[in-house]
Amino acid sequence: MNTLNPARRTLALGFALTALVAASGNAAAQQAKEVKMGYALAVNSHYGAAAQAWADSVEKATNNAFKFKQFPSSALGGERELIEGLQLGTVEAVLVSTGALSNFVPEVGVVDIPFLFRDTQHARNVLDGQFGQDLLTKFKTRGLIALAWGEQGFRHLSNNKRAVSKPEDLKGLKIRVTENPVHITAFRTLGASPTPMAWPEVIGALQQGTIDGQENPVSVFVSAKLWQVQKHLSLTSHVYAPIALIVSPAFFGSLNDAQKAAFIQGAKTGALASRKFVDDVEKKGVDEIKSHGVQVTTTVDKAAFQAAIVPAYKQYASKFGQKTLDQITQAK
Repeated sequence: MNTLNPARRTLALGFALTALVAASGNAAAQQAKEVKMGYALAVNSHYGAAAQAWADSVEKATNNAFKFKQFPSSALGGERELIEGLQLGTVEAVLVSTGALSNFVPEVGVVDIPFLFRDTQHARNVLDGQFGQDLLTKFKTRGLIALAWGEQGFRHLSNNKRAVSKPEDLKGLKIRVTENPVHITAFRTLGASPTPMAWPEVIGALQQGTIDGQENPVSVFVSAKLWQVQKHLSLTSHVYAPIALIVSPAFFGSLNDAQKAAFIQGAKTGALASRKFVDDVEKKGVDEIKSHGVQVTTTVDKAAFQAAIVPAYKQYASKFGQKTLDQITQAK
């Protein structure tokens, strides 16, 4: 026989319902699969913009079946370590530049060739078109699942020695380049002393004078506050720099078709977010850099740089095929 009076029965029922709801909520939270996502720069960068948009899209599309945990600012290591983490299955998703990627997917190196793309729209058209989509499929044979191409923008040169407006100005400068054979060949051909280095080491090396300069898009210069360690910036626009949004094969293989579609669409959403961020920062970034005392050289003899890089193109054509180079340069 129930000895509780009606008021107490109602109160007890309320507590029971509250406990049930809490338990259900905890169960739902426990069921959400964690997605570790790593990238090199800070949250308030084009990487961070892409990462957040990707995470938000997937979480919404899957009714929070997944919970992204972001590791910005190389918290999980440099880009090489991030890519290896994908292959090992210790990280689920990363956003990385093509700098380190060409060591894992050699075919990607073609997009790092200097002065290959006429402008930003040309580069986007190529990567969004058949060539770029076919390039994404090359990742599978290397133990990676690439879903979309994001963006950093065109790379420019900075250093602490002198203003650079023509190839001769590069002579003898120790320039940090990505761990990328295409970039190394380019700067060696131009007369600089290219120094391959992982991004987490760059700021310290510039502070200590181990290297004189580096090359990156305005978006990276601003987000990394490179004005703290660089005196000169030359707007050389020598290489277009994409971002690849990649997931681990082991993780991707564990998803059902609807979840895979959500991750693919989420990556595309993230890619567009990175492009928007770059568009915005390109408009105001140079003025911000100048405001911090950096001498910006806007008049660069690009024709001279293009002429100086011609010998390297023979190596590029041999490695990637002249037909491939022509396919990119002739794309509308």
